[in-house]
Amino acid sequence: MTAPLFSGRARRSVAALGAVSAGLLLLSACDKPTPLATVTVGSESVSAEASCHNDGKELSVDEVQECLTNLKNPKTIEYGRGDTLRLGVEPEIVEDGKRWSAVLDGQPITEPSSNTYRSFPGADVFATGGQGEAPTSKKLAFLQIDAAGKPLAVWSYNLKLK
Repeated sequence: MTAPLFSGRARRSVAALGAVSAGLLLLSACDKPTPLATVTVGSESVSAEASCHNDGKELSVDEVQECLTNLKNPKTIEYGRGDTLRLGVEPEIVEDGKRWSAVLDGQPITEPSSNTYRSFPGADVFATGGQGEAPTSKKLAFLQIDAAGKPLAVWSYNLKLK
């Protein structure tokens, strides 16, 4: 007859310690979530994490262009002519001299700002200026830039005409 090397209590403790260690290892392998940016129209809001980012490092011009043209899984929100469009970012996005700008179909619609909120009452983002039929959707993106004006991240949305 042999004596057990560990008591039942010790085996359970070692198993629990192993499970906790494995869990921490898995969590450390996960990407840290990016701050949220939010688009609000009327009482409806959609928020998203950055669709393109490089963990705080600069994005190349080609990467930014790709992000603005080929939106990756954009959140969609309906917009009616004359609605108030509200854009907001978490404070983290504008910390340490960083700013953000809104881009509609690849064209900037705001100057870079360190404010966390912008509002456009009654804006008609689907107006064509008499240049044919209005589109039924537009690509909206937020572009985060550092203090030197280098792009850091892009948040993507799709505005759909009601």
